[in-house]
Amino acid sequence: MSSMQVEVVTPERVVYRGEASMVIARGSEGDLGIMPNHMPLVTPLKIAPVRVKKDDREDVIAVSGGFMEVEKEKVTILAEAAELPEEIDVDRAMAAKERAERRLAESGKEEYDFKRAELALERALVRIQVAKGNK
Repeated sequence: MSSMQVEVVTPERVVYRGEASMVIARGSEGDLGIMPNHMPLVTPLKIAPVRVKKDDREDVIAVSGGFMEVEKEKVTILAEAAELPEEIDVDRAMAAKERAERRLAESGKEEYDFKRAELALERALVRIQVAKGNK
């Protein structure tokens, strides 16, 4: 089976580098399955897990937005933030989830930036999902 190179990069570091037979990511128009020799494209990414498949193994990375560039034999994800499951502090993610839910629930009491609270909730939920191994 053919493979392609995959890199997940944030402004701070290279989070993931390896070979894959398939990459599944959530673009702005829905989920994308990328295989070797895919046509070139660049697409914005949503806050969602990115799945990197190679043989019998699957690596899952929590990605908080960014862009994916696909070339014939390489996929590069330029993420605002990205974490591997073992790097995620679940307690911190749960606290962020609860904080965001409180801000969203206090709609008439305080003037919060609700879009920011929604995005914070999405990020926390994805981090928890990836850390706990749910796909």
